[in-house]
Amino acid sequence: MSKKVAVVTDSNSGITQNETKELGIKVLPMPFMINEETFFEDITLTQEAFYERLEGGANVVTSQPSPESVVNLWKEILAEYDEIVYIPMSSGLSGSCQSAIMLSEDFDGKVQVVNNQRISVTQRQSALDAKLLTERGMDAAAIKDFLEKDKFNSSIYIMLDTLYYLKKGGRITPAAAAIGTILKLKPVLQIQGDKLDAFAKARTISQGKSIMINAIRNDMENRFGGADADNIWLEVAYTKNLDAAKQFAEELLKEFPGFDITINPLSLSVACHIGPGSLAVACCKKIK
Repeated sequence: MSKKVAVVTDSNSGITQNETKELGIKVLPMPFMINEETFFEDITLTQEAFYERLEGGANVVTSQPSPESVVNLWKEILAEYDEIVYIPMSSGLSGSCQSAIMLSEDFDGKVQVVNNQRISVTQRQSALDAKLLTERGMDAAAIKDFLEKDKFNSSIYIMLDTLYYLKKGGRITPAAAAIGTILKLKPVLQIQGDKLDAFAKARTISQGKSIMINAIRNDMENRFGGADADNIWLEVAYTKNLDAAKQFAEELLKEFPGFDITINPLSLSVACHIGPGSLAVACCKKIK
């Protein structure tokens, strides 16, 4: 008889508490410190309240979940399930993955922590893939192994509306931010594997979109085996501006007809570093 395996991720995946029942995936809310006060994503902190605070100049920083909150959630789930596949955000962007791996050592193999270096919509897809694999009867260790081997079969490109938040977080120098602001540059960043990297600089929004479309097409064709709807999940993500995301999705459909493009907000852990008004395109290779 196959084991009953629970899929658990954190709110960096963008999966909301409302979606957990519908998707059958448990979500650990991530803590944020806003002016020294602790909030939990999607529990005591909504997207709207987050952007209100961020744009109001509040000091917003991400925090790791407490060991107690992680362990208590796992124990609660293991009262009902035999095993857990836990998919935290990329180990390259936070220490919470490493902490979870250490905590899992006390669970006799019942908790398998996946270090597949994903974030936001690609992390969400990992959780959905894990759910599919549980339905195919795979145990937690086999799912962890599968997802870690599959980790580089995803890409995200993000165009920023402003350099202010990267500067504020110390990710770029004030001088670079000032030059970019004067020239009204729209930087395009890339998340692949474990890092957030500069990818290109665009002078206009339409140029930035073209850069992202060409980059994602290149990844699909040259790395993921073809820009084909049967082969690829294509996703649009955004910070705050849903209308801009919908428009971008329509533009992508002209470039990639036949794709079912999903639109989701970028997780707040990414948003606090890049600010509102960002647009992203992401793809993940479908599991066969």
